[in-house]
Amino acid sequence: MHKILKSYPIIALVLCSLIFGCKPKQATQQSYSASVSDSNEAKPNILIIYVDDLGFHDLSMNGSQIYQTPNIDALAKQSVVFNNAYANYPRCVPSRYAMMTGNYPVQNGDVPDDGFEMNNVPDQKNFIKNIKALGYQTAYFGKWHLGDEQSLKDFGYDYSFAAGHAGSPISFLYPFNELKRNGKTKKKPIPDVDSVSKEGDYLMDVMTDNVAKYIRNADKNKPFMAMFSFYAVHQPLEAKEKDIARNKTEIKNFDFGNQPEYIKEGTGRTKMRQDHPKYAAMVETMDENVGKLLQLLKDLNIDDNTIIVFSSDHGGLSNDGTKQRQLATSNYPLRAGKGWLYDGGIKVPLMVKWNGKFQPKTDDESLVMLMDVFPTVLDITAKMDLQTNGKSFLPILQNKEKWTGRTVFWHSSKARPVNTGDTRSSAIRKGNYKLINWYQEGRTELYDLRKDPSELDDISGKNPELVQQLLKELNNWKDKF
Repeated sequence: MHKILKSYPIIALVLCSLIFGCKPKQATQQSYSASVSDSNEAKPNILIIYVDDLGFHDLSMNGSQIYQTPNIDALAKQSVVFNNAYANYPRCVPSRYAMMTGNYPVQNGDVPDDGFEMNNVPDQKNFIKNIKALGYQTAYFGKWHLGDEQSLKDFGYDYSFAAGHAGSPISFLYPFNELKRNGKTKKKPIPDVDSVSKEGDYLMDVMTDNVAKYIRNADKNKPFMAMFSFYAVHQPLEAKEKDIARNKTEIKNFDFGNQPEYIKEGTGRTKMRQDHPKYAAMVETMDENVGKLLQLLKDLNIDDNTIIVFSSDHGGLSNDGTKQRQLATSNYPLRAGKGWLYDGGIKVPLMVKWNGKFQPKTDDESLVMLMDVFPTVLDITAKMDLQTNGKSFLPILQNKEKWTGRTVFWHSSKARPVNTGDTRSSAIRKGNYKLINWYQEGRTELYDLRKDPSELDDISGKNPELVQQLLKELNNWKDKF
């Protein structure tokens, strides 16, 4: 259908009216989205904000009493908020692969890992190229981690900034690509930032300024689809001194009661307190920068015609392994964190805002995944289905459906018992039941997440038939790859 829309503007307007219920709009100097083509005017801008390593409970709206996130909290009040949303993997590369392709991150029985190059997606299955074919300008900012800058262009992005192989910066403090102490590093530099930054700059601010610059200067005759992938709040844990000092005082005066600082988990420990002042400062600076972009959309008079998606690639870094390390946060009351298939590692915040189109609400029941995001975006913009593992949750956004009985899977073959304490495992969630199978160790746990969201009461021994049923479904799914 996108070819018809592109070639015949009048037909496009009729189709747009039938499909989206849109109306032609008078072009004015104040209306950023006004265009010479009614088909382009009808399409919403899309801004996807994707945070690195942000846990579900790292937002004050989700219960954090240490991290203050007023801008994201305000965004949530205008959004459809999914409180039952999951990453497809508890680490960066596979999770991002799933997000960008709309598929489970499993290939030939294994998952993509560091060094993976995004070059195996045919055009007919490529969401970005299909969105671009609709007349969208496409841009990517920040952490890509799925190849070099050229791979972004090959994948369909017209423009990229500070994106490439790097999974994290050498430093968040200027100069961003130089060590602040003696030693060597294997980390790859962040492209583009050196030429637009100066002494005293902080990487999150530089990134946001360049996203804002792109939005201001984008072709106003076309809609844009921009993805801003924060390098924060991933390590290294570095923040502005004034923000660190404020959080040190707040944490010092906070009463954690009898909550232990660590508990044993796997081959290492789980952090149980949100008491790291640098991490707290990073979360709050991230929130400030989200606020800057939300205000910009209002200032440009395009917030009503911009879909905003906010999420994270997986749970927060709360676990170490045989090698003790500095841990960033706690995902409590969820169990464990980054690297684990307990909910602390895979449950993520997810919200979608479109003023006047999606009625704000909180959905505590529908089970959605990050691999569903781009199928949803393409469904909204073109009513297209690329037949991927992920599926459009547009019917949920429109109050037409709830997904309470969905079955989803995970396969974590890139365990890191030294760094995050986890060992190889797979999992299935079917409705409220979640089964985790440590396939090399020959052990299985079963939880009823409706009654036990902290996954503390293993009910596998009481439900042998259900265990066998779910384990069979899980293994059958794995056999397909």
